Amino acid sequence: MTNVTSELKGRIESGERVLVAEVSPPKSGNPDRMRELARSYVGKVHALGVSDNQHGVSMSALAAASLAAQEGVEPILHVVTRDRNRIALVSECLGAQALGIRNILCTTGTHQTLGAAGAAKNVFDLDSIQLLQAYANLSKDGSFVGEKHFEDSVPLCLGAAVSQHAEPHEMQMMRLAKKVEAGAQFLITEPVYDIQRFETFWNEATSRALHEKVAILAGIRLLGAADAAKSYADSRPDPKIPEELLERLAAKDSSEAQEVEGAAIAVETIKQLSQYQGLRGFEVRGDGNDAAALDVIHQSGLGVS
Repeated sequence: MTNVTSELKGRIESGERVLVAEVSPPKSGNPDRMRELARSYVGKVHALGVSDNQHGVSMSALAAASLAAQEGVEPILHVVTRDRNRIALVSECLGAQALGIRNILCTTGTHQTLGAAGAAKNVFDLDSIQLLQAYANLSKDGSFVGEKHFEDSVPLCLGAAVSQHAEPHEMQMMRLAKKVEAGAQFLITEPVYDIQRFETFWNEATSRALHEKVAILAGIRLLGAADAAKSYADSRPDPKIPEELLERLAAKDSSEAQEVEGAAIAVETIKQLSQYQGLRGFEVRGDGNDAAALDVIHQSGLGVS
């Protein structure tokens, strides 16, 4: 067993601020592209989230996370329950541990009908809460896959996603509490665009002292060209993007200028959210524009330390 510890887990437990980024593995079997992507984040973030077929079919997140680790950046392996049954999900976790990966984000995953592979069958054998419970207890209990336990299973730093805008709010708060109880040590919100809506969520979360039990990171997703941002906003009910932000992008006369404005919006959002007492950090994602994501990290003064 590879003797690797999670520096992310150490930062969370010590109460330090956390900065992570999220990338999508390439739609390719060429490892060089993933290696180059990972190298661009070395020394810039505390950990690098590796999405699991979020934007159509791509290199497996497990392989991509292992390549990222080899390049010197600590990965967070994303695992969605949409595509695998419990046998494959446990096998994935054991494989990750064997490769030295110690951080896993457990999520249900975007329904396949919202992506390019709409004809694919989903699985959803477990939900994200059950997956957290399974991964947190592999060394003691494997009964849900017909095993007593799994030898040499190591402690993991487990995370989950937050649908902070979903309603009813009370139900979402209950699900967050269950995720924490199941073993989540960090939570990453959906991308934040509407500060007022986020404040409603934050007030509810802090009134329940959830921020004292788990590290909550605000998701920051860069808006690109105006047409793409509008399409993204129309494609799903959440996260809500205020109309004034879309108008700011559309007011610029080129896609390049619109992308610059989208980065400026991200920096502004980070600076506003940084004032929220108890918020532990951020996850920044460029959705393919990683140079812009890195620039936002630099401009916002987040840095790593």
